[in-house]
Amino acid sequence: MSVGSLNETPRGGRLHIAIFGRRNAGKSSLINALTNQDIAIVSGVPGTTTDPVYKSMEILPVGPVVIIDTAGIDDVGELGELRVKKTISVLDKSDLIILVIDPGQEVGEHELNLIDKASKQGVPVVGVLNKIDLNPEIERVELEKKLGIRIVPVSSVTRQGINNLKNEMIKLTPKDWTAPTIIGDLIEPGDTAVLVVPIDLAAPKGRIILPQVQTIRDILDNDAIALVVKERELKKAFAGLAQKPKIVITDSQAFLKVDADTPRDIMMTSFSILFARYKGNLETLVAGALAVDELKPGDRVLISEACTHHRVADDIGAVKIPRWLRQKAGGELHFDWSSGLEMPPNFDQYKLIVHCGACMINRKEMLHRIMLASGAGVPIVNYGVLIAHVHGILRRALSPFPTILRLLDGKEKS
Repeated sequence: MSVGSLNETPRGGRLHIAIFGRRNAGKSSLINALTNQDIAIVSGVPGTTTDPVYKSMEILPVGPVVIIDTAGIDDVGELGELRVKKTISVLDKSDLIILVIDPGQEVGEHELNLIDKASKQGVPVVGVLNKIDLNPEIERVELEKKLGIRIVPVSSVTRQGINNLKNEMIKLTPKDWTAPTIIGDLIEPGDTAVLVVPIDLAAPKGRIILPQVQTIRDILDNDAIALVVKERELKKAFAGLAQKPKIVITDSQAFLKVDADTPRDIMMTSFSILFARYKGNLETLVAGALAVDELKPGDRVLISEACTHHRVADDIGAVKIPRWLRQKAGGELHFDWSSGLEMPPNFDQYKLIVHCGACMINRKEMLHRIMLASGAGVPIVNYGVLIAHVHGILRRALSPFPTILRLLDGKEKS
């Protein structure tokens, strides 16, 4: 799990813009022109960019973004095919695509294939006719007809057309690209939210983990009051408040103590359950928690984390969750682990996928992972929902979400 600050927009909360194009079409030069910085390596040698490169930055007036620089969609050879496969997989986490076209290169199958895949995934594409300083007479109308997308002529060298491109990006940016609020719809201005924050061994000294930081910021943005305590001080915090808090939010690993100490007339949930809704689909993840009850000895389970971190003693993903799942299954299970941006390709070998809170990936990527699991017929659950279920307090932890509770009732009866 990563840590963050109140002044930074985390990668998972930024608009993801992927730059595609043939080798040497000028993708890296365009990134430098868009950002007005020399942040991407520019070379006349085709194939300089070999793997997707992620850069968090601000593009005015678009705002905080992640620019993804990719390898050429026309790469060749055995290694080239692997690079193209990685490049195309970037679609899974992209909110907007810029397709860079060099007027001196062929335009055809590679571009049409990319546009078709993007269309099927609902990702908007804007074309960029690059290097117009060298080819001022190029006519874009025929290209627009051939590719079926809007094309903006630019020069990465002179910056001509860059503002036009930014305007087009703003027009095509999905209106709902930002994730829903973390907690803003559950509180009113002036409400108090108590956040129970155990000191996580995985967080550096003086820092708290990213979901906690983001939740505090969301509370402040909604003109409410955030009271942050450790689990041992929760009762004292209640006693010191003139009015009872609207909601208590806890780290999943302190669920049982917080559940015992929180009066029943106060809503209680966890950061991870809030993020199950914020970054994914809470209904699907709750259904995945119920599938835990169907595990049998010998079943295979995937535990997937979207970031890499130093594992500590009694690590949640490596130690605690496997122990709880073995107890639920009544015997030994087979576990696989994945971390980072890649997940195993063969989901159908698993009886259950347990995913982290997804604080380091954007909502589109998490929804894509959920859809992959659903498409393979494999239940998927995140850490917080799973922990609430195995400790018998899922219903209490879902108290802020009556619609999900009704769905839970229906699933349990069926």
